Amino acid sequence: MSRRILEISANSLGSALAAQAGGADRVELCENLGEGGTTPSYGTLAVARERLRIPLYVLIRPRGGDFLYDEPELAAMRADVEACVRLGCDGVVIGALDADGEVDAAICRELIAAAGSLGVTFHRAFDAARDQGLALEAAIALGCERILTSGGAADAWNGADRIAALVEQAAGRISLMAGAGVTVQNIVALAQRAGVGELHASAKMPKRSAMRYRNEALAGLSADWEQSDEQRVRALVQALRA
Repeated sequence: MSRRILEISANSLGSALAAQAGGADRVELCENLGEGGTTPSYGTLAVARERLRIPLYVLIRPRGGDFLYDEPELAAMRADVEACVRLGCDGVVIGALDADGEVDAAICRELIAAAGSLGVTFHRAFDAARDQGLALEAAIALGCERILTSGGAADAWNGADRIAALVEQAAGRISLMAGAGVTVQNIVALAQRAGVGELHASAKMPKRSAMRYRNEALAGLSADWEQSDEQRVRALVQALRA
């Protein structure tokens, strides 16, 4: 079997650098993982591109919520894709649906055209599609390299059998990348059960702020945060390579 690939969903510049240090094969850079991920800032992109030696893909998603986008949101996504091209990113991660849960091919084609020679991953809008079999064919027709999916389940382990069926349907025409709930404990079994060669994980853990002073009256504004952890990334890599 060919070498399995680990992509880290990096929610910050620090996460991206930790992913690289831990031996990840690729970074998907985003922000706001609690909302399913949104597009990172231009400054984050610029510094990440400057400091990463591994492939850098960028999530193009203007907000949390659904994947039904209006014209202003499309304009924003197109501008973000163009920024990725200018900065020399390796790829973009896109996806859009219409109100009936079908892949919005028109929006996706516009974003792919803006991406030019960059690689394209179809993101987990796929899991929100009405019919994943049809969505798979739509992603193939668009020319996407891969689809990130949990098989429509809450996590990839529970969706593994569905992912395996999609791999069979794809028949080598597109790569399926299993993501959501991927841990060092399940990554190898998941890859085998789903029949995938690409895995997607955040490998994050809580980061304790170094602030000595904290205003505890600021409810909901914690000084702490979560970040991909180099050691967790390395453990995932070692599990895949064993």
